[in-house]
Amino acid sequence: MTETPAPPDQDMDFETALKRLEDIVQTLERGEVPLEKSITLYEDGVRLKKICDGKLESARTRIEKITLDGAGQPVGTMPLDAE
Repeated sequence: MTETPAPPDQDMDFETALKRLEDIVQTLERGEVPLEKSITLYEDGVRLKKICDGKLESARTRIEKITLDGAGQPVGTMPLDAE
């Protein structure tokens, strides 16, 4: 895993946060880093998970807002997995 400074949370997009989180998980699963580095990586992973959760919640909210009828009137909300 290459060490690059993380951009500020508000500027990080979902895909970047998810990729960094996946890299951290892979590094920790290999078990080849010292304990202190593992703890730091774990803390970064928690932060990245929160970013991903926030981005997903924001996307869910936006999708719910898009659920309008032909006249632009709300028809209610629809779960993301509804067809």
